[in-house]
Amino acid sequence: MNLVTKKMTEKNAIDILTWKYEKPYDLYNNVLSGDAILELLDGSYKVITDTHNRTVGYFCLGRAAQVPAGDQFQVYKADCIDVGIGMKPELTGKGNGEKFFSHILESIYQEHPNTDIRLTVATFNERAIHLYEKFGFIRLQTFNRETTEFITMIKHKG
Repeated sequence: MNLVTKKMTEKNAIDILTWKYEKPYDLYNNVLSGDAILELLDGSYKVITDTHNRTVGYFCLGRAAQVPAGDQFQVYKADCIDVGIGMKPELTGKGNGEKFFSHILESIYQEHPNTDIRLTVATFNERAIHLYEKFGFIRLQTFNRETTEFITMIKHKG
């Protein structure tokens, strides 16, 4: 699977917002709305496609990648680039994660070399946490938003 990072289009945004994940990953389901489309088109999101221009996933950088509830626990105080990712539900759990996440990290480092990268993930998502640890991310802080516990993880530059 060869991957390409592109600017998010309205067509990509609508496609992504209609994805439906099975429990317990349904936490990552979105609602298709005008505001949600505008958020995905605000410049902080990139779409990842295969060579046939089929949407494989996306990533976002900055505030869009943070869980706002983490602010009250000061989990985002350190100067880092925050990344959030999403892979098409039909492609998850099938061994595609390493290639997908590697592509995202390469894209980030091309624009932001020598920068610490932080991500936030629900603690039940052990599949993702294991993947991130393979890439050198270490666990930092946990916090709760309503009934879900999250953890921040960081990959130090270099």
